Amino acid sequence: MGIHPKIGITGLPRSGKSAVLVKVLEMLTDERIREINARGGDGHETDIIGGMRTEPISENSERVGYKVIDIRTGAEAVMAHKNIDSRMRVLGYGIDTEALESVAIPAIEHARDYSEVIVIDEIGKFAVESEDFVKVVRSALEMDKPTLLALHKKSRHPLLQDIRRRDDARILEVTPVNRALLPYKIHKLMRETY
Repeated sequence: MGIHPKIGITGLPRSGKSAVLVKVLEMLTDERIREINARGGDGHETDIIGGMRTEPISENSERVGYKVIDIRTGAEAVMAHKNIDSRMRVLGYGIDTEALESVAIPAIEHARDYSEVIVIDEIGKFAVESEDFVKVVRSALEMDKPTLLALHKKSRHPLLQDIRRRDDARILEVTPVNRALLPYKIHKLMRETY
């Protein structure tokens, strides 16, 4: 087990997991850029944060699907949608594992190999339908890098069970009470190691 924490953010749907995650990323990025500038760098020589995040797709304020986004390049794809005609359906959404894999896998591989911080948002009901996604997440967890994961609260998938059991994992639950302060706590945990 490495010295860098694997921080898992969990919480009920709409609890604000993604908002907490985005805030932590902003704080880490701002700080690293300030450090690089203080050393006289131009802020572009390091690949600070890599990985993927998921965003809901809404139509008329109704949630109709989810897209996956490469944090570094901005590439995105629709991985789950009510209108996707797929044999694989989860919670009423059709799952497009090829679309998911086309963005998530290169994003996580790049983060694993080159970025300072790995982000995987989220390991949930849709993404674990892809065996290749599960494999690449496992390979990223082998790296001793600060890693930020959003985890589906109720999933019993072996990948999530394994993450929860890791000695170097800290699992933090987002609640309405701690939502505002949690990003600062996570940032501090990540700061302590690099």
